[in-house]
Amino acid sequence: MKFHAIECNNFVIKRVTAGLSYVLKKTVVLVGMMGAGKTAVGKALAERLSVPFLDSDDEIVKAANMSIAEVFERDGEAFFRARETEVITRLLEEEVGILSTGGGAFLAAQNRAVIADKGVAVWLKADLGLLWARVRHKNTRPLLRTANPRETLRELCEAREPLYAKADLAVQGRAEYSINDMASAVLEALKSRPDVLEAD
Repeated sequence: MKFHAIECNNFVIKRVTAGLSYVLKKTVVLVGMMGAGKTAVGKALAERLSVPFLDSDDEIVKAANMSIAEVFERDGEAFFRARETEVITRLLEEEVGILSTGGGAFLAAQNRAVIADKGVAVWLKADLGLLWARVRHKNTRPLLRTANPRETLRELCEAREPLYAKADLAVQGRAEYSINDMASAVLEALKSRPDVLEAD
């Protein structure tokens, strides 16, 4: 047995597959450092729950018609952060799903407040070595365009982790975990919150 039902009035999205059924009541907002796997894990989780996958960075890119790095370079970080808040607020109001956010999004008190009001924040934790292994060969990270990007990453982790710790739930990533392993770990964590994910 496999079917999907969407009750648009209440933004309640139900998934039934092989006898298992979940109702996602609030948007799950994935937060954490660049390289933590928010996009990949978010897509896998959204597929499992048959809910939309949303990405705040992608929405900003679409609206600006340029890359995040280009927005940073042209308009500065303050401008980017203001647009980020607008996008996150809009996405949380429009539909229930899995929302991947940029690494700096959860640092802003305004973003944390709107996420707490309309969704649930899940911190994807990862140690510095794992993060560096994932981002070191990418040039799409404007904050790492420094003389010593690994040290910059370490400093960012040190500064940001106390704020990430304010998330409702935290799931520890490991080098040996596949994307599906991590999605399963997030799903298990969500099961502890019947106000967010309810077995039906």
